[in-house]
Amino acid sequence: MSDHAAAPIRSGSCLCRGVTFRVSGQPLRVGLCHCADCRKSSGAPYAAYAVWPIEAYDQESGYTSTYANRSFCTTCGGRVAWLSEGEAEVPIGSLDEVPTGLAPEYELWTTRREHWLGPLPEAGQFVQDRPEAEPTADAQASNGPGSVHL
Repeated sequence: MSDHAAAPIRSGSCLCRGVTFRVSGQPLRVGLCHCADCRKSSGAPYAAYAVWPIEAYDQESGYTSTYANRSFCTTCGGRVAWLSEGEAEVPIGSLDEVPTGLAPEYELWTTRREHWLGPLPEAGQFVQDRPEAEPTADAQASNGPGSVHL
């Protein structure tokens, strides 16, 4: 079996396609988030993300700027990734191949979910952030003790 078959490679980009990237392998996790930051940064009532190890993420072209760990294209402002704590959180909508074949395993900040959106069937439901067994100092500082965003 070839390495390519064992480790799928997905490509993605910003709105203007000035920033392009690739992620290899399967994501660590896939989720939806209804928190205020995700709502504001996506302009939607929730955001859908897939999280890969940072080593699996490769920005191939373009220029980005960063605000609150969220990278975005300096030309169109399109979201590209959140790079922090050894992980790359990629908005599913920025991936080029649709459908992506990725399904959310959980929802975060369900207390902020719009009343007209029901829970995603068979997905874990978290009132705020996901619990984490051993939170890092950075995660505690930004999210509170014992929790981690996406």
